[in-house]
Formats: sequence, C-alpha cells, structure tokens
Amino acid sequence: MSREMSDALPAVQSAPVRHRWRRDVVELAALFTAVAAADTVAHLIGHGPDGPGLLLVSAAVLLATAGFHVWWARRHGHAPPAADTGARPPAARERSGPGGDSVNPGGSPVRSTPTPEESGPGSSTGNGPGAGAQSGATALWRMRATVQDAPGSLAALCAALAHREVDILSLQTHPLTRSTVDEFLLRAPRGTTAAEVAAAVAGAGGTDIRIERADLHDLVDAPTRVLSLATRTALDAGELPSALRALLGRCTVRTRSAPADGNPGPVDGGTALPVEGALEGTVIRLPAPGGGTLVVERPYPPFTPTEFARARALVELDTRLGPRVPRGQDVLPLPHGEALTVRRADLSDVDAATAMHGRCSSGTLRTRYHGPVQDADRYLHHLLNPHFGRTLVARTAAGRTVALGHLLWDGDETEVALLVEDEWQCRGIGGELLRRLADMAADAGCARLYALTQPSNTGMIAAMRGLGLPLEHQRDEGALIITARLDTRPAAPASPADPTSRQGSRPGTAPLSPAVHGTAPLGPAAHGAASHGAASHGAASHGAAYVS
Repeated sequence: MSREMSDALPAVQSAPVRHRWRRDVVELAALFTAVAAADTVAHLIGHGPDGPGLLLVSAAVLLATAGFHVWWARRHGHAPPAADTGARPPAARERSGPGGDSVNPGGSPVRSTPTPEESGPGSSTGNGPGAGAQSGATALWRMRATVQDAPGSLAALCAALAHREVDILSLQTHPLTRSTVDEFLLRAPRGTTAAEVAAAVAGAGGTDIRIERADLHDLVDAPTRVLSLATRTALDAGELPSALRALLGRCTVRTRSAPADGNPGPVDGGTALPVEGALEGTVIRLPAPGGGTLVVERPYPPFTPTEFARARALVELDTRLGPRVPRGQDVLPLPHGEALTVRRADLSDVDAATAMHGRCSSGTLRTRYHGPVQDADRYLHHLLNPHFGRTLVARTAAGRTVALGHLLWDGDETEVALLVEDEWQCRGIGGELLRRLADMAADAGCARLYALTQPSNTGMIAAMRGLGLPLEHQRDEGALIITARLDTRPAAPASPADPTSRQGSRPGTAPLSPAVHGTAPLGPAAHGAASHGAASHGAASHGAAYVS
C-alpha cells in the first residue's frame, strides 16, 4: 500500500468522530422539544373544558390524512404494480438489454444474445430454397448501406432501426476513403417491408441502400463462414468458384486463358494485370490458379477493398495448394456382375483418357466434342483440370478408363457432357454418371442443368429422362438442348456426420461444407440407357468456366 493511501485512511476514519458531538446536541434538543410539546398538549387536554372533543377531532384528522395518503399512493404510485414482471416495452428491449442492440457512447452497436422467450418458436425463419420465406413473428433481412465516416453516423443509423423495432444481428464494415459500406443482418417484425427499413436508414443518412431477404444460412458469423470456405477450397480445387460466390454474393466467375508466353495479359484498359490483381468497380481480376486471369464480376454494387482482399487471399490459398481433388471413390455394379469404380478425375488421368479416346469410334468422339476428331485430345487438359470444372471417371478393376462425365458452369445454368467408350455403352454407365453430376450441380446451388446433344442420341435423351426431373426441349441449328430443373428436386436428408448439410440451401448460395461425392449408394440405372456421349459447346474447352 502506498504512503499516500496510508496517510489518507486515518483522516477518512476520524471525520465521523470529530462531528459526533454536534449530532448529540441536535438529538438532545429534539428530545427536549418533544417533551415540552407533549407536556403542553397534556396540560391543555387535561385541564381544558374541551379536552375530549379536541382528542376526537385530532383522531378524525389523522384518519382522514391516512386515508387520503392511501388513495393518492394507489392512484399515482411510483412503485410497479404487483403483476409487473420487470419487462420493458418492445422499443426499449430493441434499444438495449436482452435480445436488442444498445449504442455505447462511442457510437458502435453492442449485440446482446436474444433470450429463448424473446425468440420463441414463432421467431424462426423458413429455409425454403431461395425464397427466404419467414414464419412467426420476425423476418430476416440482409442490408447494405453506405454511411459517412463521421462520429455518430453509425449511431444515428442504429437508432433509426431501433425506432422501428429492427434488431441488428450482425454488422460488417468495409472502410472506404470518406465513407464506410456497412453490411447488416437484420431481424424485423413480421410485416415490416424493405421500403420501410430503407426509408428509416435513408432518414438517418444512409445512401446506396440495398435490401434483400435472408434465411437461416446467413446466421453463420463471418469468421466461421470464411474458415469454412477456406477448408472447402483446401480440400477441393473445384470448390474455388463456389467459395468465391459464397464470399462475395451472387456474381459471375470466369477464367480467361493465358497467352502462349505465359504473361497474364492485358486487362480491358490495355495494361498488364498486376501481380496482386486489380479492382475496378464491379470487376475483380486476379491471377488464376491454373494460369490466365480469374475475373469476378457482378452488376452491382461495386466491390470494396475489403472484398477484394478476401477474394485475393482465397485465390492465393488455392494457388499455393495446387490442383487437387477428393480421393474418395464408389463402386458401380453393372447388370452382368461386373463392377466399375467411380471417382473424381484430375490431370493425372490425362493419359488414361487419351487412351480411351483411341478406343472410341470417330462417331462417338464427333458427337461428344462437336468438332474434328483429331482435336479431342487437346481438350482433355482443360476438362480434367479441377480449376476449370469437375469430371467423373469410371474405371474397370484393371484400371482401364471407360467413361468420363463433365460438369461445366455456364451462366445461371450448368452444362453436362458424357463420353462412354463404345464397348461399354448400353450398360447404364452414362445414366449413373449423369445422376452424380446432377447431384454436384445441385450441391453447388445451380438451378438448371442442360445437355447439348444430337436428336439421334437416344442414350443421352434416355439418361436425362432418367433423372426424374421436369425437362425442357429446344432445337438450336440442328442440335437438341435438353434442360432439367434442379430446383424441383426434393431436399436430401441431412447426413448425421455432416451437420452443415446443404438441405434447404438457397439457389446461387454455396453450401457450408466441402463436397464429398461418390459415397452414397448407387441407385438403379436410368432405364438401362447408355450415353453415346453428349456434346458440349466448343466454348467449353476454350477457357470459359465457373459462371453462376
């Protein structure tokens, strides 16, 4: 203990002793005064002619005063009524305390955990794909707004939301030069519209406001989501485009091939792409892991430097790890007792796929690649690179490759293409590969899956019908385009080993866990149909990939 503190303690303790005699004098004076008053009253009542009457009047006055006090206390009491549980009005709960957000003196929101009574069964949200439909008393919204970088601006926005009883579940800030882009996850009372929330935010100084419905998947906090995306990317190079879409929202991811000299090539402005990439409004350009340029684009809003840094870190992780795919495989039984193994393919399968091309007839290769037969081999390096798509390979027990299935991203839809060696056609192999590829596309959040083939390719047509999904048929310059709607598929039950199942995920939203394909039991072959090899666009092998 310091000397200053030890010197101060006796002074604090002696102060009451120094002034105690004054209090004793006051108490004695009050006692003598009370005795004198009592003696006067007793003398007046005992010796006066009206003593009893005076006592009765005094009693009546005291009773009237007590009754008036009781009436006034009940009518204007400051204490809470007996039935009060201590609950505050909804607006007060939203501003502070359990289940609401308070604003500290510094102006930043402070999130507190909602109580079970406040959440209740009615506050849960629906998890229908893409609809964001809500049930119960509240609804979830995602909001993005630009706020001036000035003291009190965020506090004013939070106060405006609290005035409308809107709860801020999470907040991410993207600092700019003179302003800040804030991303909110909001919980609003059911019936509150996006226009009402936007009007409140605009009145508090927010600009460039964009609101859309959210669902339960958005309740995952940002660090957990980023770690999950990094894990997915580390396990499978083919997950990079889906991870970027989950990180940046609905956007288009394309890969442009590098020139022959290996230079990343010029960007639209005519200058070479910097090593660290480039950010231009709604376009992000980064060196692609497989070579060339990775272009991420969305119509609105512009990317922030924070989003650019996140995307660059994810791409750098993928580049450092190199091409990789999950090594799990499954057994595909065939009608005559034979069995094949199905697994993901990568660049190590180029030689085996080239040998399979040599065993295929020219008609099968021409139907698959829609071009000269001699060009088929040069497509394989692109198709088998996990950075440019996903491929399944079917192999015999002796290690002979007999079938390939490709999944190619193409805008809001996804193209599927199959190639089965002539000797192994008409055994249901194409239908099983197609079913697995459809599962991959659905897991990635794709709503539609299409195959471009010839009207005479009855095997591919039968395999598409075997998916059991609504189909659309369209003719295009002699080719047949068959489109299946994946958003009509029933949701698969969640796996006990995978708590972050994709069940109920939104279209266009990447799942939360890495994909593990080829581990589910195989179903029956699709009508026993074989696929002679569905054709794909010629552009599919020219560097365009990963579009959502």
